[in-house]
Amino acid sequence: MPSPESLVYFDHAATTPVHAQVLEAMLPYFSRSYANPNSIYRFAQEARKAVDDARCTIADVLNCRPNEVIFTSGGTESINAALRGAAFASMRAGVGNHIVTTQVEHHAVLHTCQMLENLGFDVSYVPVDRYGMVDPADIEGALTEKTVLISVMLANNEIGTIEPVAEIAHLLRRRDASGRRRSILFHTDAVQAAGALDLDVKRLDVDLLSLSSHKFYGPKGSGVLYIRRGTPFNAQITGGGQERNRRSGTENVPGIVGTAVALRRAEEHRAANSAYCRHLRDRLIRGVLSTIPGSHLTGHPERRLPNNASFVFDGVEGESILLGLDFQGVAASSGSACSSGSLEPSHVLLATGLTAAAASGALRFSLGPDNTEQEVDYVLSVLPDIVQQLRSMSGPRATA
Repeated sequence: MPSPESLVYFDHAATTPVHAQVLEAMLPYFSRSYANPNSIYRFAQEARKAVDDARCTIADVLNCRPNEVIFTSGGTESINAALRGAAFASMRAGVGNHIVTTQVEHHAVLHTCQMLENLGFDVSYVPVDRYGMVDPADIEGALTEKTVLISVMLANNEIGTIEPVAEIAHLLRRRDASGRRRSILFHTDAVQAAGALDLDVKRLDVDLLSLSSHKFYGPKGSGVLYIRRGTPFNAQITGGGQERNRRSGTENVPGIVGTAVALRRAEEHRAANSAYCRHLRDRLIRGVLSTIPGSHLTGHPERRLPNNASFVFDGVEGESILLGLDFQGVAASSGSACSSGSLEPSHVLLATGLTAAAASGALRFSLGPDNTEQEVDYVLSVLPDIVQQLRSMSGPRATA
């Protein structure tokens, strides 16, 4: 079994290591400055200042007000809070009970929408094209007089397709004759986008945006929820009234500090890292498609995350390829890390029109700035044999 030092790690969409600068910034708040930031004595004010400074840093990256930033336990909580908080507030105000989302959202969105359906909401799940991209016109066509919330991810976690979020927001703005605030709230799951795409909430023109720290070299268990000022929102975690009564619970000071440092680094290095990862991604895509018959790129060929290379392979199970790669010291994924234990084919690939049999041959490589051309070439040297050996052991299966 290869050691972690020799591992070729191509699964950055699942998680990233905590950067050394991030860890260094966090350490004092585990030990020397451990006080509860909500206490009033001087010792606690150092922790309070760290939380306030982190909020300002994140607000600067998002181009929003600091009081529009809420700290959470991660992307899943941020998404749940955004959807439930906005939906319940709108229903309580008597505005409506209809939600619009897409068929390719992360399960944190889809399962929350299903829960809301059980509580009396109506949800429309808009289809996508063969690249996994939604048409803004289809979002508009799904709207009704009772629509209160739209949720469309900024970039897909499995196939890397970048969705037309700003275009949808423009459509909503144009549709609202008042020219002031939209009557329909707009949330985007930007968990996979940090460090790769622009997160300026004014340019995106969204009301709510969700982030997860461990996707951009920050700590696990920490997340961010942006809520535009004036957005109707019911707190989903109540208690001591922290985060301006929007998310109670003693703040995770080390995680908050680490998240801010990580997001600032991700934004500062975004252009260079994206260009480098795009170079590695394209080298990998060309190599796979040219050396492995029956391999197919999934997701949009151009409008995709710079570090995402996702495929399906005819006649072989993606999980079997992963085991073969693991034996060769390569870490990758068959899709979403959150559902990797499931035997069901990817709902994202099914939504793009693939059959269940074809979708079972899914494989996702997601690269990081520490990866190298040599690692890409190593993967290209072992992957064709793995696929060929697995095909020779199985009978004919459906193709993509």
